[in-house]
Amino acid sequence: MAETQTYRNYRVLIVDDDNDVLSLLSAWLTQAGFEVVTAKSGEDAIAKIAGTNPKLVITDLYMDGMSGMQLLSEIHKNNPLFPVIMLSGQAQIPDAIKATHLGCSAFLTKPVERDDLVNQVKHVLRLTRDTESDDGFAKNIVYRSKQMADLLESARAVADSNVTVYISGATGTGKEIIAKAIHEASSRRDHPFIAVNCGAIPEQLLESELFGHEKGAFTGANTRHEGLFQAANGGTLFLDEIGDMPLSLQVKLLRVLQDLEVRPVGSVKTFPVNVRIISATHKDLDKAVKAGEFRVDLFYRLKVVPLHMPALAERCDDIPVLAEHFLEKYAKQNNKKKKHFAPDAMDYLISSSWPGNIRQLINVIDLCATLCKTNTISLSLVKTALQDEPREIQTLKQTKDACEKNYLMSVLRITSGHVANAAHIAGRNRTEFYKLLGQHNLDPAQFRFKKES
Repeated sequence: MAETQTYRNYRVLIVDDDNDVLSLLSAWLTQAGFEVVTAKSGEDAIAKIAGTNPKLVITDLYMDGMSGMQLLSEIHKNNPLFPVIMLSGQAQIPDAIKATHLGCSAFLTKPVERDDLVNQVKHVLRLTRDTESDDGFAKNIVYRSKQMADLLESARAVADSNVTVYISGATGTGKEIIAKAIHEASSRRDHPFIAVNCGAIPEQLLESELFGHEKGAFTGANTRHEGLFQAANGGTLFLDEIGDMPLSLQVKLLRVLQDLEVRPVGSVKTFPVNVRIISATHKDLDKAVKAGEFRVDLFYRLKVVPLHMPALAERCDDIPVLAEHFLEKYAKQNNKKKKHFAPDAMDYLISSSWPGNIRQLINVIDLCATLCKTNTISLSLVKTALQDEPREIQTLKQTKDACEKNYLMSVLRITSGHVANAAHIAGRNRTEFYKLLGQHNLDPAQFRFKKES
């Protein structure tokens, strides 16, 4: 009885064009203590989501009109973290894999057992409810800023799934660290995490590196080579700097993501792969798509759940704890006594622009710790390490304005430019939110996906 009461406030929307299935599933979940809403089509479900605000959607895969896959995509346009369970009596294994890669929380085959359905619903809702709990997620990431707390909350919410994740952010911000944290918190943690920098490998070699090649496929191919997709099978493949991938390879990557199989260079055979994709880039892919430099269909396939890694200057609250962390790490690695920054030196670190982000901070701290002959690192030594010209520190108003603009941009990114959702996250009504956007010259349309024609 206590468990039934626990889920009393959880509303579940069931979508199926079969009245008998709707009645049966509705009865099961109602008996289990859930509040149930039903819809007979994907179009009806979209309307009811807006009006009833369910916590979870259960949908059939094959329906007249809008399919379950299309419904999943429509739901995740507004909220990429929303939990959806897919049901089907006709699905093959590739359907299940595709659904999970598109963000489906679970995939069950019909006829489904009552206990299996109820337990799966409870499991998904429990994951959703517990995203704020201290479960050790990303325990190696040092932070105390709200920006990083919000980012890690979103990353934790999608970790234990197969949904494709896209991480944007400037070079040196630590995008790979977030990708590793997601992998280590997923069910794939016991399988490989393989990272490849798509911009660091020549085009001719990148194809072979990703997809493999047969012996004799090209000059120098003296042995058969297994590509990274096959090497990462069962695990996670991190495609760093995906924005630098040549267009010719983008076509082949899209085919792999759609068909879930790879064909090595020089081979007539294809090999099935089960790999979760996390991609990242410092480039503005929206602009690259408009310029014809990046395929729009691949862009949407990769950007199922977008996460943005803030620049170090946007998370200045983290600089003191990061500095202490890297000083301690330097001391341990070099078997030396840990040093500290003088107060004015720390203030200078906090107010610096950090174009190189975390990587630059590590280099500066290592240099300061190496050159400092006392236990206290002085302001002059920090200036030398940063190689800065004298400059004025920003006023309090300038700093507050910059932080407010960065926050507004973050919620617009998270909601793909949906003003009502962004205003809700920010705790403002739409009129106030539009006024704030105007003050910072921000256009919500710049953060929205363009629908393919």
